[in-house]
Order: sequence, then structure tokens, then C-alpha cells
Amino acid sequence: MNIRALAAKAVYDVLERGVSLSVALPEQQTRVANGKDKGLLAEICYGVMRHLPQLDKQISDCLSKPLKGKQRIVHQLLLVGCYQLYFTRIPAHAAISETAEACRQLGFENLVKVVNGVLRNIQRNQAPLAEDNDTLRFNMPGWIVKSLKTAYPDNWQEIIEQSHQRPPMWLRNNALRQSRDEYLALLEQAEVAASAGQSPQSILLESPTDVAQLPGFFEGHASVQDGAAQWAATLLEPQDGEQLLDACAAPGGKTCHILELAPKASLVAVDFDDKRLKRVKENLTRLNLNAEVIHGDASDIDSWWQGDKFDRILLDAPCSATGVIRRHPDIKWLRKAKDIEELAALQSKILDHCWQWLKPGGTLLYATCSIMPQENRDQINAFLARTADATLDTLPQSAAGETGWQILPGQQQMDGFYYARLRKQA
Repeated sequence: MNIRALAAKAVYDVLERGVSLSVALPEQQTRVANGKDKGLLAEICYGVMRHLPQLDKQISDCLSKPLKGKQRIVHQLLLVGCYQLYFTRIPAHAAISETAEACRQLGFENLVKVVNGVLRNIQRNQAPLAEDNDTLRFNMPGWIVKSLKTAYPDNWQEIIEQSHQRPPMWLRNNALRQSRDEYLALLEQAEVAASAGQSPQSILLESPTDVAQLPGFFEGHASVQDGAAQWAATLLEPQDGEQLLDACAAPGGKTCHILELAPKASLVAVDFDDKRLKRVKENLTRLNLNAEVIHGDASDIDSWWQGDKFDRILLDAPCSATGVIRRHPDIKWLRKAKDIEELAALQSKILDHCWQWLKPGGTLLYATCSIMPQENRDQINAFLARTADATLDTLPQSAAGETGWQILPGQQQMDGFYYARLRKQA
């Protein structure tokens, strides 16, 4: 099956079945042997997600009647073809012929002429992509645009623009193996251009690189982790000998970073998603680190933990992930406006419960990869108002008068993230 057919299947899974692209894409990539073809498949799928409203409008305007039911995958295939014509250097004749062939491979021989005709019509007219409303202009759901206008009246357009950029690749140096300067020297020897980031172990690559080209990667000398996410373990300030909890731990990047900073701490890593815990275990094994990995609910710790309370808790709460749209553009189409209120309620529940399991004098670091105030600033303000023994640490990075630290997409080339550090009175 050719690349366009596989791309259509991945896009179909996201838009019609609600599967995340991080699941749908790898499933289709397993059917491709060539690394270059895998890259093209990813480029097309991510591109369609980034420009979906404009591509969809262009396709819909060219169809005499909408494709429904089982034929919806042909609509997704047309999105794939349209993306190639507008945003890639693939010759138009090749993009059209390969997309038409994909239609045949998907079992819709009767619609090959339709696919061919629509794409040739688009190529012939070369009409600019529509910008009739905010959704089309910004390739972003209207509810997100509205939310950002309200929350960030001075820079909402810049936030949207940054959310459409291709993300850089960050590494986290493993301080148990070498200093960051030593690893930067190893990267230079390997002819991988890189520079030090703001957090203590962060390294920004000049361009994305296959991990197989990174010195000692499979031996645990470094990990791939965005610069914003790397602040979690640093701000938690874990110490050897402490009892620690990483609530909502999967896929385990922060779990491992905590242990790199405090290898003699006792760390419990819990997550509600049993399948994603496999990634936690794989990361721990590669880095030769030890944690107690538990499949459980962070809002019901009593059901799976009978040990002592924790000195420190990292709560990387379930969230809208609106801060990482540049890495996961499908989030724009999988999230709905009502999700924000529901997620805020869940975050509140988990936060209150984790607080009960924090020792007096202990520290809880609340984190999300969201840029929505309801999940961040408002969440923490409400918690402080109802929790008498909680105080907020002023982080050095926080803006004056702000509750916590809101990182916006693209700030210091990082993802959008939020941190608030809470102390429990002794």
C-alpha cells in the first residue's frame, strides 16, 4: 500500500475515530520499511492536521456532494492530496497520480476518477486557501481562538503562530553519566550541532537528529525531552533518601529525570493508563534506574498505596495539552470546548487527594502542558483559597504578581507548560 493510502488511513483514524496521531501514525509506519518513506508519511499526516480547515474547505468546495459513511476515507485521502499540492515540493503530477492510485488500493475503484478530477481541478485553479473566518485564517478551532483572545489579549496571535511551528529537538543530559559540557563535547565530536538550554541539563539541537546518531543514547547517556518538561524535576528539588511520588507518570521522562537528580530516593511512579506504563518501564531500563511502577488512579491513592506519606509529589496533571499543539497538531481536532471544564474538575480532584498524601513540610509541584488559565492559574488560586495549610512558592521564573510560571509555546524555543510549587505547612 502506498504512502498516500497509509496517510489517509492514519488521518481517518484521528478525524473519524478520535485516535491520537501518536497512536495512528506509528501503526501505519510499521508497514513502511524505508526511513525516508516513514518521514514522508509523518510529514503528510502532521501537515494535514496543521492545515485541516483550509484543506477541508478546498476539498468540500470541489465536491458535487459530500463523501459519507465508508467513503469518508476517500475524503481524508483528498486532504492528503491537497496538502501535497499546496505545501510540499512533490511534483503535482506525481502527487495526483499517487493519490489516485491510493484510492484504488483502498478499495474505491469507482471513486478514482473523482479523486483525480478534484485534485487536477485544484492544481489547475491554484486558488489561494480560504481565510473567511478565524478557524480558516488560523487553522484553529474557533473555541480555542476565542479562549486565547480572552486569556492573552496582547499576544494571542503570536501564540497561535508559535503553535503551528515545527518543534525543535531537545535532549536531557544524564548527570549520572557525565556533565552537560562533557556531553556537548561528545555531540560536537559526532558532528551534531547543539547548545545548552536554560535548565541545568537541557540541550537544544540545531536540527532534529535520529537518536541512533546521538553518542551513548542507547546506553542511557541522554534522553529526548522538551526543554519545558525538563523543569519539572529541577523545580521539584528531589533529595536522596526521600519518599517521592510521580503521579500521572507515563511515559516516564520526568520519572527518570527525578531519579537522575536523586538516585537514592524511593520513587513511586503511578499512572491510570496501563499500556503507557510500558514506556515508563522501558525508559527506566534504558537509563538503569529503579522505581516502583504502579497501575493506579492518582485520585484514589488509598486503593493502591499503604506506605508512608510522601516528602515530594510531582503532579503532572491530565490536561488539554494546548501547550504542545506544535508537537501534536491533532490535539486541535480531538479536544472540545467542554473538555476544559471537565479536565479542570478532574485536576481539582486529583490535586486535593494528592495533598492528603503529602507530609507536613512537603512539596507538591503542579504541572500541565496547557496554556488555558482554567487549568493553571485559576486552578491553583482556587486550591489555595480552599486549602488552609498550603502556601505558594514564588518561582524565580514567574512574572510579577502571577500565580505560578506559565511558559508559552515558543518561549525560549520550549513547549507551552505551567508550573506551580506548593508547600505544606509543617
